[in-house]
Amino acid sequence: MNPNKALWEKGDFTQLAQTMRESGTALVAQLGITRDVKVLDLGCGDGTTAIPEAELGATVLGVDIARNLVEAGNRRAKERGLTNVTFQEGDATDLQELQDQSFDLVVSIFGAMFAPRPFEVAKEMVRVTRPGGRIVMGNWIPGDPTLVAQILKISSAYTPPPPEGFISPMLWGIESHVIERFEKAGVPKENISFLRDTFTFNAPYSPLEFVSKFKNYYGPTMNAFEAAEKNGKASDLQRELEELFTNQNTSPDQTTTSIPATFLRVTVVR
Repeated sequence: MNPNKALWEKGDFTQLAQTMRESGTALVAQLGITRDVKVLDLGCGDGTTAIPEAELGATVLGVDIARNLVEAGNRRAKERGLTNVTFQEGDATDLQELQDQSFDLVVSIFGAMFAPRPFEVAKEMVRVTRPGGRIVMGNWIPGDPTLVAQILKISSAYTPPPPEGFISPMLWGIESHVIERFEKAGVPKENISFLRDTFTFNAPYSPLEFVSKFKNYYGPTMNAFEAAEKNGKASDLQRELEELFTNQNTSPDQTTTSIPATFLRVTVVR
């Protein structure tokens, strides 16, 4: 099985996606989406940005490598009575089923960054975007002090080193790497712009319960706990994550969680 597919089907990312809805909707509201826009939402999960895109009237195709998330996205669309959004399985490194220049806007918020072979990912995103269209990515930033970068940093300390040739997804959070990848795909540097943005995780439960959600449902954290168990260090990993989540919680009420996380927003004009 494709190891990337196995990773994202391992848990149930919908449990975490529920805490991302407000920020997903707010981000989509800034993209200038109108009724005549065709959108590809790549690495869409269960539709945190694809559903709001469709609610603004766009015709949306959500593509994700995880079958369980595609099924969840189609369920969410049906529950909302949305007929202008479809979710299907696909691989961001090879979108062979999608025609050249067929989308006005390609969106990938914390999605395509996790696919292997980043140069292929950039090439495919550019290929399916029409001339004059846009690509918008949201990517976590390596070494950033906020939540997600720190979760991944902490988790990596407990897991075996990645296989030879592995390219960290966090390199998508470094501007020079993003430029190199899109330039190789034929986009001039002046058509690529960046800004630092914030995505807030909001949950109606405590930071400690939020840690449990990552432990039980988020593939990378699940792998970290499995490795830590074998080394007798699961309690250390648990403690580090609990400290992180508690310290970063901005909610005045510790029975609820609100944690902002900084990310790099990339805009590419085809």
